Amino acid sequence: MDTGFRGAIFDVDGVLVDSPHEAAWRDSLKELMETQWSDIQPQTTYTPDRFTPQVYQEVMSGKPRFSGAQAALEYFHVPDAEGRAKVYGDRKQSMVVELIEAGHFTAYPDALRFIIAVKDAGIHVAAASSSKNAKLFLRKIRLDTFAQENGIQSEHVTSGRSLLDFFDADISGRDFKQGKPHPEIFLTAAEELGFAPNDCFVVEDAVSGIQAAKAGGMAALAISRADDEELLAAAEPDVLVTSLDDIDLSALAEGRLARKGT
Repeated sequence: MDTGFRGAIFDVDGVLVDSPHEAAWRDSLKELMETQWSDIQPQTTYTPDRFTPQVYQEVMSGKPRFSGAQAALEYFHVPDAEGRAKVYGDRKQSMVVELIEAGHFTAYPDALRFIIAVKDAGIHVAAASSSKNAKLFLRKIRLDTFAQENGIQSEHVTSGRSLLDFFDADISGRDFKQGKPHPEIFLTAAEELGFAPNDCFVVEDAVSGIQAAKAGGMAALAISRADDEELLAAAEPDVLVTSLDDIDLSALAEGRLARKGT
């Protein structure tokens, strides 16, 4: 790398957006267990209180919809998990779209500040989420309104454009042969930005995403938003923070990920 980082690749759910995905997964399974799957519920280890944020992070986060559905059903020992995954995934999708359309999500202010600063530093940005709902979120986030309300001036933030318009590349929601922790999604993002993998860093909130970044030869920036620092640290990211405001922006020009003051 002759200079600093040239590309930054962002996951969406949990990184840029506090999304309702976890709630939709949790509530849709509860609904199924109380209705059409009530007959098999006693054969499982499922109870509503056992579907915790930790289960979501460790078992489902970062995976494509039906892979995540199957993983959760297998975790709770639901009979024929593979066969039931589509029903579960489809019900979750209907529920999450309803929540998104109703505006039941927020963008993380630190993430919006960070992504603007990254692009102002001359680094190209890509969105790379396995979620097919990512574009729904990104279209609804008005980056121009956020910048105006927070006194941020940037030549890259223009009036009337959404966060989706801000990205130089967006490969969210595409079907890949292998999901995270396989690096295919991030390697594709780097390719579409036009840079080598080692010229890019990835921002992720899930263990599988950190593993995917590292497997692809990219630097990994982990953001902990769910009291899961220990879990994320075990994946050995290059840097781990609880707020993207803590990242040293000057280090990016040197091709390093570092916390401020280190």
